Amino acid sequence: MSEASRDRTRLAGLVLCGVFVVMAGRGGYLALSGKPAKDALTAAEQTAPRLVRADILDRNGELIATSVDTYSLWANPSMIWDAEEVALGLNEMFPEIGLDVLKAKLSDPKRKFEWVKRGLTPRQREAVMALKFEGLNFRSEMRRAYPLGELAGSVLGQVDLDGKGIAGAERAFNAELKAGKPVQLTLDIEVQTALEAELAAAATGFDMDGAAAILMDTHTGEILGMASWPAYDPNRPSDFPANHPARVNRAIGAVYELGSVFKPLTVAAALEAGVVRPDTRFNVSQPITLGRFEVTDTHKFAETANVTDIIVHSSNIGTVHVVRELGIPRQSEFLRKAGLLDKAAIELPGSEAPIKPDQLSDVTAATISYGHGLSVTPMAFLGAFAALGNGGQMMPPTLRLDPKRKAAPVTLMSAVTAETVTRMMRESVIRGSGETADVEGYRVAGKTGTGEKPLNGGYDKNANISSFAAVFPEDGPQYALIVTLDDPKAREGRGATASGSSAPVAGRIIERVAPILGVTPRFDAARPVRTGLSEQTPERSAL
Repeated sequence: MSEASRDRTRLAGLVLCGVFVVMAGRGGYLALSGKPAKDALTAAEQTAPRLVRADILDRNGELIATSVDTYSLWANPSMIWDAEEVALGLNEMFPEIGLDVLKAKLSDPKRKFEWVKRGLTPRQREAVMALKFEGLNFRSEMRRAYPLGELAGSVLGQVDLDGKGIAGAERAFNAELKAGKPVQLTLDIEVQTALEAELAAAATGFDMDGAAAILMDTHTGEILGMASWPAYDPNRPSDFPANHPARVNRAIGAVYELGSVFKPLTVAAALEAGVVRPDTRFNVSQPITLGRFEVTDTHKFAETANVTDIIVHSSNIGTVHVVRELGIPRQSEFLRKAGLLDKAAIELPGSEAPIKPDQLSDVTAATISYGHGLSVTPMAFLGAFAALGNGGQMMPPTLRLDPKRKAAPVTLMSAVTAETVTRMMRESVIRGSGETADVEGYRVAGKTGTGEKPLNGGYDKNANISSFAAVFPEDGPQYALIVTLDDPKAREGRGATASGSSAPVAGRIIERVAPILGVTPRFDAARPVRTGLSEQTPERSAL
C-alpha cells in the first residue's frame, strides 16, 4: 500500500472516530438532560423556544394564576427491554393511568416517543428515577398553578396538558396569556373570599344542590366577585370529571326561574311607561283567573294595595295587575332591552341562554311579571337589575380590568324611576320579607324571590330556588348583589324560602364586603318598625 493510501486510510479512520465521539456525546447529553431526540418529538415540540404563559392578577395585582416549572415523564419504547416490568413499576406510582395502558405505550419497539405522565411532582420524579429503568426520560415543562387554590376557580377555569386555555378566563383570554401578556381581572380577592365563604357556610346550613353569588359595580359593570358552589379547584382538574357539578359556573352557566326578584323590574317598566304611579291602587283581595289557572297570594294583607305595598308584601296578584296595565308589547320590549331574552354578555365562555316562551301570552306575561316562566342566569338578571343602582343606566358587565374601557350604557329607565323603585325595595327590606338581609348602617335595598323548581313539565313543591337581589347603599347605590341558592333545605327552624336562606346570606356578604369597598356606614336616629310581614311561600301561584 502506498504512503498516500495509508494517509487516506488514517484520515478516514479519524473522521469515523470523530463521528462516533460526537454520536456518543450526543447520546450522553440526551441521557443526562432528559430531552427526547429530535425525531422523537411531535411537530409542536420541535418549535422555537416557547413563551411562558402569562400571569392572571386580581384588580389589586394579587397573583391568582401563574406558570411554574415542572417535569413530564416520557418513554422511548425502542430502548425498553422488558415493557411489562417497566409498566408494573410505573403502575405502582401512577395507578390512575392503568396497567394495560402503560403496557400498550411501552411495548412497541418501533416507537421512540410516548408521553407517560405530564406534570410530575418533585417526589414523583425522584421515585421514577429510583427505578433506574432504561428508556424513561424527563422533559422540563411549564405547568399552570393557582396559588389561591379553589378561590375563584370557577372564574379562572383551566388549561389542558399543553397549556391551552379550555375553560373560564384561561380560555377567554388565551391568546393574550399565550403571547406572554398578563391579564388583570376586575375581581377583588377579598370580596371573592367573602362570597365563597358565605356560600360554603350556606351549603353546610341548608344542604343545597348548588349556589351562585355575584357582586357588581353598578357604575362600571365591573364584576368584583363571582362565586359558584360547589367550588372548583383548577389545581386538581382530575378530581372533577366532566359531569361533576363543580364544573358548572352557576353564575353564568345555569338558568333559574328566580321568582319575585323580577317584581321590581316589572314595576320599573310600568312606572317608566307612565301606566302606574307609586300610589296607584289595585284590588289584591281576589285571585286572578287566567284560563284554567289562578294567580294567588299566600296570605291576604289588604283589600287594595298601592304599588309600593305590592313590592313590600311581594304580591303576585298586585304584580299581575301592574303588568296588565303595562301590556304585552311594552313588557316584551323591556325584557329585550334588559338583555333577559339573551345570554349574559360576559367574556367568559359557557354563558347559558335563557329558557323563554316563543312569544308572550296573557298567561306567560303574567307569570314572568313575578319571575316564573322565564329562566335566566344570575349574571343576566343582575346585569338588568343593576340599572336600579345606576340611575337607570345598564352597564355591560365585564371581568377584564381595563382603565381605558369605554362601555356604552343602555338606558333601561329614567333616573327618577330607578330611584323610586330603589326606595320601594328599601321599604321591602325595612318592613317586608327582606328584613333578614338588612345590615345596620349600609342601607340595603333589595327583594326576595322564592320559586318552586321546574320538574317534568311541572313544579316540585318540595324544592325551591331561593334568591335575593339588592343594591346598596340605597341613598347612593354603587353596588349590586345577587345570591341564588338551588334547593336549600329547611333546618333548625330556618325556612327554605328566600327570607330564611338567601336573604341572610346576602346580608352577611354585604356586612363583610361593604367595609372592604369603602362604603361609609350611616346610622339613622329613627328606623321604621317592621310590621311582621311574611314572604309568599312559595311565591308561585297555582300556575
